[in-house]
Amino acid sequence: MIRHYEKIGLVPSPPRRDSGYRDYADADVHRLKFIANARDLGFPIEEIRTLLGLWGDDARASGDVKALATARAEELGRKAIALEGMRRALLDLAARCHGDDSPECPIIDDLEGRAAIS
Repeated sequence: MIRHYEKIGLVPSPPRRDSGYRDYADADVHRLKFIANARDLGFPIEEIRTLLGLWGDDARASGDVKALATARAEELGRKAIALEGMRRALLDLAARCHGDDSPECPIIDDLEGRAAIS
């Protein structure tokens, strides 16, 4: 991922040692941790780019950061609702499946498009 972040400009390419290994400064490691933390919270790359800009701007408005975080939380809420719907559908299908040696399986039928999810 670090090479990808370098390629897309989220982190500058560090100097290389004589051995060819990248030589990261403490500031680079700190920036990478910031990016990892933002990714863990579900921020996509372009929003991380914006957050990095805000992070480095001592004149930033905290309201700008809050707006990004709130919008991301709302999007995660929408995704959580969708995931819960998928979870319920799978549990319903699994409950209707006998799980024995017979070939009849509502899960396969549903995936094939022959049965409707209730």
